[in-house]
Amino acid sequence: MGLVVAAVGASVLVAAGGAGRAKSQVGSGGTFKVGWEQSFGVTDNFDPVGEYLAEAIGIHSNLLTRTLVGYNHVQGAAGNKLVADIATSVPKPTNGGKTYTFHIKQGVMFSPPVNRQVTSADFLNEFKRLASPKDGQEYGFYYNVIKGFASGKGKTISGITTPNKSTIVFNLTAPTGDFLYRMSMPATGPQPNEVTKCFEGTAGKYGQDLISSGPYMIQGIDKVDISACSKISAASGYDGQTKLILVRNPSYNAKTDSKAARENFPDEFDFLVDANKDDIFSKVSAGEFQDEISTPPSQVLRQFVQRHSPQLHLNSGDRTWYLTMNLTAAPFDDIHVRKAMNWVMDKHALVQAWGGPTVGKVANHIVPETLFNNQLAEFAPYKTPGDRGSAAKAKAAMKGSKYDTKGNGTCSASACHNVYLLADTRGQDTKMLPVIEASAKQIGITFKVHTINGAYPTLQTPSKNVPIGERPGWGKDYADALTFFTPLFDGRNIIPNGNTNYSLIGITPSQCKTLHVTGNCNNVPSVNSQLDKCSVLVGQPRLTCYESLDKKLMTTVVPWVPYLWSFATHITASNVTKWSFDQFPGGTGYAHVAVK
Repeated sequence: MGLVVAAVGASVLVAAGGAGRAKSQVGSGGTFKVGWEQSFGVTDNFDPVGEYLAEAIGIHSNLLTRTLVGYNHVQGAAGNKLVADIATSVPKPTNGGKTYTFHIKQGVMFSPPVNRQVTSADFLNEFKRLASPKDGQEYGFYYNVIKGFASGKGKTISGITTPNKSTIVFNLTAPTGDFLYRMSMPATGPQPNEVTKCFEGTAGKYGQDLISSGPYMIQGIDKVDISACSKISAASGYDGQTKLILVRNPSYNAKTDSKAARENFPDEFDFLVDANKDDIFSKVSAGEFQDEISTPPSQVLRQFVQRHSPQLHLNSGDRTWYLTMNLTAAPFDDIHVRKAMNWVMDKHALVQAWGGPTVGKVANHIVPETLFNNQLAEFAPYKTPGDRGSAAKAKAAMKGSKYDTKGNGTCSASACHNVYLLADTRGQDTKMLPVIEASAKQIGITFKVHTINGAYPTLQTPSKNVPIGERPGWGKDYADALTFFTPLFDGRNIIPNGNTNYSLIGITPSQCKTLHVTGNCNNVPSVNSQLDKCSVLVGQPRLTCYESLDKKLMTTVVPWVPYLWSFATHITASNVTKWSFDQFPGGTGYAHVAVK
């Protein structure tokens, strides 16, 4: 995501797309195993219609779910360039920018047990699923620009037509400059109705029987009986908890794809959950795991840095990690409290909990600087010496708060004590908690910590009424600042499950009633009008508009305590003969990896 960021500290090696080994060593075959810390943490059990976890999106895009347009799964600016995937070419819009016509390649096949040609009807089927909240859609808001899509019914969409099996046409309500980028998301990939109809209205179930259009498929899917809905059982290769095993799709036709996009070296990919991060990195060192989805322990990271090891890969992840505060829940329904939290938080210690400056740098606002071309590099509204936080400035910010009942700049009302804090179980989560608690205590706030292994589903359910959560991180969906605003702050996009506007910015009293939100729903700040203004602009005016919105959010709304802009850090095994970074999801480019 974005350009490669210079590493912090002169001793840090930033690896390029490959692992620096000779080409002659790269060959097909073998199993590429990935250790995944603690839990998959997927948001819709891997169903692409609602899957919003970056790591899962990367697996879909590289290996399983092809889309009309996609990427070459490489790093830097080249990795953000759209290329044709299932479409014969990247189309130019017509009708004043409101119509996009895609022609589908012949020979693109679904995996077993479907084993047939992908047609325009399969794309339409997925868009119908994407338009139906009951099917688990999480980012359907990106496609509300399609005529008839926003009805939420999913039965018919007037703006999508299929003149024949190899043509699909999208008619929009208004010109949308980033529409092609939106079409690169896995949620837009084709899915066969003969299987998905069996999961209609049961969000999170289809992921274990996903039918692939890519070079790999879930192990055992070929054994699933799809002759009747009652006979369908989960594929053996994915249990939703501990393993995701992918094997080659025998129906995949490489002639419909390109080597630039997908080289497909390994015969198998094993994604294996391991609760012990030390065990993960021991297995990487031993060559038992080839890669990891984890946070390296500081001592492990230090060893690779000091050796200038080609097994260490640091790339720009374009991700912001933050504490989210619910604007309807006491005491965070008061902007004085939210500002005080930003002033008092020891961000330096939070970054250290992740592994220190090798992992990333302190975040000062919402959007990573690379997406703004560093034009907001000097904007740091809550900067303190050494990023250690300031109790004095926090107490000054608390003055005037309805929760400062003692008038001494502290949160002294009863609502400030034993506040529900949602936490996850990763290594960095457990290290962050004491920092968060000690910082907040300086202004009188104490917490009752609720720890959940895989906290996202709880956080994404507004009816859970979570006041504050330490788990969230956000990476761009594609190379546009809009993807840091519309999914996170548009009140019109708040949904019952899979919601990503955790702070509930822009929620209305009627929405609160429907969604069973029990907090203070009166006069919750909204930025909907600013979002609409920015979304239609292009070029520098678009950037400037989103920069102003970032400033507004950080100073007059204050939904977050952003604390880390992270690098995408990967440590690979010595038997990995080729490795690539995929700029699109900000993770491993599995389409180009190889193992000895």
